This record gives sequence, structure tokens and C-alpha cells, in this order.
Amino acid sequence: MLQKDSFFRRPDPAAARGLVPPPPPPQSPPPAPHPGVDTAKVAASGEERKEAKLIVGPDIKMKGVEVNDCDTLQVEGRIEATLDARVLHIAEKGVFSGTVAVDSAEIYGTIEGELTVRKQLVVHATGRLSGKIRYARIQVEEGAEISGEISVLDKAPSGTLPKRASLN
Repeated sequence: MLQKDSFFRRPDPAAARGLVPPPPPPQSPPPAPHPGVDTAKVAASGEERKEAKLIVGPDIKMKGVEVNDCDTLQVEGRIEATLDARVLHIAEKGVFSGTVAVDSAEIYGTIEGELTVRKQLVVHATGRLSGKIRYARIQVEEGAEISGEISVLDKAPSGTLPKRASLN
């Protein structure tokens, strides 16, 4: 019977134990720059910043934290915190207690405390908001519950939205 290489069988036992270094990958010369192409722009586009995303999974409980410089916070568990981010997504069983300042929020679960949404607030049918709620625009599905002090953010002159305030 033929023996094939598999996950558990290595073709060279010395290499499998790290005794023999693996051969280096073949090197290709860097491509020559094209005339009329700005190499600085090409380098900058290759170094784009990845999205900073924090996920609080189901059955996770966080208390007494301050979340800053976060692009997206996704809450599937329970978190008691102060948040300054771009996007907040609360899952159906997710609960956020504390102070929130975000550009946009999509709520399927529960928020208790102070919520400031600089752009768009979407509250789905399973969403529950209570506390001080401020928003620029809001969309509420039938069945959602909102209670507390609710107000529209002041329109900024020249049509721009207020910048994020530092929570430090």
C-alpha cells in the first residue's frame, strides 16, 4: 500500500523536528517603477490602517472599562463602560451600560445610560434604550422601546457634524 504525506506524517523527519532549516523562498527582483506613477502614493495605499474592532462575545461580561480609539464595538455579551468609537453594534442579547459617544449605532439589544450618536441611530424591533439619548438622525422599527431623556443633536453650522470629544 502506498503511503502518502499527510497531516501526521512528514516527508523528512529531520525537517519536522526543526533540525534542518527550510529552504528560503525564491526571491524576485522588485518591479521597476512605471513612468508617471508616484511611488509614495503606492506605498501609502499599501499601508492602510486596519479597522480596530472589539467584539465582546456572548457569555462575556466586562465592567469598569474605558474604550477609546475603537472603530467598531460589537457587543454580544454584557459591558459596563465608557465608549468613544465610530460604530456601535449591540446584538439581540447584548447589553451596554454606561456612556457612549459614536458616529453610528445599530441596536438589536439593550443600552442603559447616556448615548450620543453623531450621525445615524438605528433601533431594531428587539432594541431597548433607556437613559439620556441624543442623536443626529434616528430610525426606529416597530416594537423597539425607547425611554428617558431623548433629544436631537444641534445642527452644526455649515452642515458639518461635531467632532468626537475626548473622554480623557
